[in-house]
Amino acid sequence: MVPRVVFMGTPDFAVSILETLISCSVNVVGVISQPDRPVGRKHEFKPTPVKAFAIEHGLTVHQPEKVSSITEILAELNLDLIVTCAYGQFIPDKILQLPKHGVVNVHASLLPMYRGGAPIHTVILNGETETGVTLMRTIKKMDAGDMIAAIKVVIEADDTVGTLHDKLKVAGAGLLKEWLPAILDGRAPSVPQDETKVSFAPNIQPEQEFISMKRDIQIVYNHVRGLSPWPIGYGVINGKKLKLISASMRRVEVNEEPGTVLGYDGGLLIACQNGILVVTQCQWEGKGRMSAEEFYRGIGKTLVKEVFE
Repeated sequence: MVPRVVFMGTPDFAVSILETLISCSVNVVGVISQPDRPVGRKHEFKPTPVKAFAIEHGLTVHQPEKVSSITEILAELNLDLIVTCAYGQFIPDKILQLPKHGVVNVHASLLPMYRGGAPIHTVILNGETETGVTLMRTIKKMDAGDMIAAIKVVIEADDTVGTLHDKLKVAGAGLLKEWLPAILDGRAPSVPQDETKVSFAPNIQPEQEFISMKRDIQIVYNHVRGLSPWPIGYGVINGKKLKLISASMRRVEVNEEPGTVLGYDGGLLIACQNGILVVTQCQWEGKGRMSAEEFYRGIGKTLVKEVFE
């Protein structure tokens, strides 16, 4: 009998996990994703990335507001396994108990560190040099189940959320493919997490998007790349927001007050403690995205010697 599997996931990161399941010797008998939400200025409803991918591959999709509402539907599927990745809801015990081999989750951190919804952002914000993906058993406590396996991924000095996201989704897909046979055969290990080493990575809040230039250059640079390409951080100068889409850093001696706009040299130069932030792409309040060169040719020149809050 071909193992019967349901997948639960929502964002782009989870698509690679579903794609891997489809490529394995299992029967994906259903996909569960969060309900479609309005996005953009026009508030248009768009399918979640997982839903869109599932429909392209002819899979049955459910999008309950509460996953508990489809418990009976799942019970009728005679499941061997449920695989989850960034689904976005806690799974009730009645569903956790349905599959023969339980529920396993693909999480984008080296557990027990960085449990929660924003592990990729948080490791960069915190200046970590290493992260990874953990394959774990799901229990009714956030990212706290026994670990099956993990894979480490190096965080390069210039990685952003976007580049690290792409590295981790490839690593996660490979990890699931490697361990799926053992899970379905009942041979996969269950290693308890060390609760003394737990840390958390909650979803990014709007107030975290403000970037102060008054700190050490490495901290400022980590803040920029830890919010790029989403949700994008910003600085405030002359009472207006400048979104900092991409940047690099130069660790040099700076005599100007931190936050001072120094001019343009390969990017908009902003003084920080112990260095300079070199902004290469930005968005002025009320305007569209533009290169720092375009920005400097316009309003940017008038900001030289002005100071970010």
